[in-house]
Amino acid sequence: MPQILFQTHFKYIWQMMIDLRSDTVTRPSAQMLEAMMKAPVGDDVFEEDPSVNELENYVASMFGMEKALFCPSGTMTNQIAIRCHTQPGNEVICDENAHVYFYEGGGIAFNSGCQVKLIKGDRGRITAHAIKEAINPEDIHRPISTLVCLENTANRGGGSIYGGDEMDAIAALCRSNDISLHLDGARLWNALIATGQSAQWFGERFDSISVCLSKGLGAPVGSLLIGKKSFIKKARRFRKVMGGGMRQAGMLASAGKYAIENNLNRISIDHKNAKQVAAVLATLPFVGKILPVETNILIFEVQQRFSPQTFVDELKLWNVLCLPVSSTQVRMVFHLDITDDMIKKLVKCLPEL
Repeated sequence: MPQILFQTHFKYIWQMMIDLRSDTVTRPSAQMLEAMMKAPVGDDVFEEDPSVNELENYVASMFGMEKALFCPSGTMTNQIAIRCHTQPGNEVICDENAHVYFYEGGGIAFNSGCQVKLIKGDRGRITAHAIKEAINPEDIHRPISTLVCLENTANRGGGSIYGGDEMDAIAALCRSNDISLHLDGARLWNALIATGQSAQWFGERFDSISVCLSKGLGAPVGSLLIGKKSFIKKARRFRKVMGGGMRQAGMLASAGKYAIENNLNRISIDHKNAKQVAAVLATLPFVGKILPVETNILIFEVQQRFSPQTFVDELKLWNVLCLPVSSTQVRMVFHLDITDDMIKKLVKCLPEL
């Protein structure tokens, strides 16, 4: 780093790390911790934890669905859903960059014994037309196409959002072909805030939905799987098999309910911050293509003297953390622990790199 950059660096250095690696790095607020400490608890495996039961009923009602199941992670809720919707030897259809395929450790094969048919979509989004082409015909040589998985927002698509018309078309196609439709809605809260769509709108179109509490909402842990009563009864058994049966989980559940009630509407701030930083990056010569910023995820190419790793390493000298996500791209994810002062410092340091 040139001497002048060292001087600039030390002039503007700050003590607190600006962590943009993911929106999973948030920490509970004092108010959330207070809610957790006051939570009534019981044994959730016996379905006797009142805080867990309250959260499950609350979220199921939000989506206009019958039941919900509280789990430790979004990976678990996705994997349980896939296991419930399929039989070994079936085929799951999803985008080539879908979280269920790309980031869940081969769980579709390991947990459900299914193979996957990948579709090359648009920033993580697939169309009804592409799905129709991917459905296998009735043929003993081919696996049965049993499940379609969508992701909204799409992580590797830079937080991209599905259009309502396309989701309607996909839902209709799946119903007409007797194929289940699962939504990986880890960041569905971001889509709801960005579009103004209602949670119930999604509940009317999907057979199952997974929503995460520990990303944009800022809870320390937990996701919920939502569906019909019979589906959740089956899911509860698979949660036990996967080791996801928690006992006095009410403290975690109360953090999730607090997060929904208090942090949902502020998600728009994260979207605004992502767009503000993207506007600065667009002016810099070492930044190439920036994926459209629709929510809280910002993915951009770096070029000239930077590789993604060297860019991340240099930004770390400014106490800013982010991630390389491909051979050309870097990802930043904005969340509730990112303050206005942090954004000001970030947009000041980027042109100094």
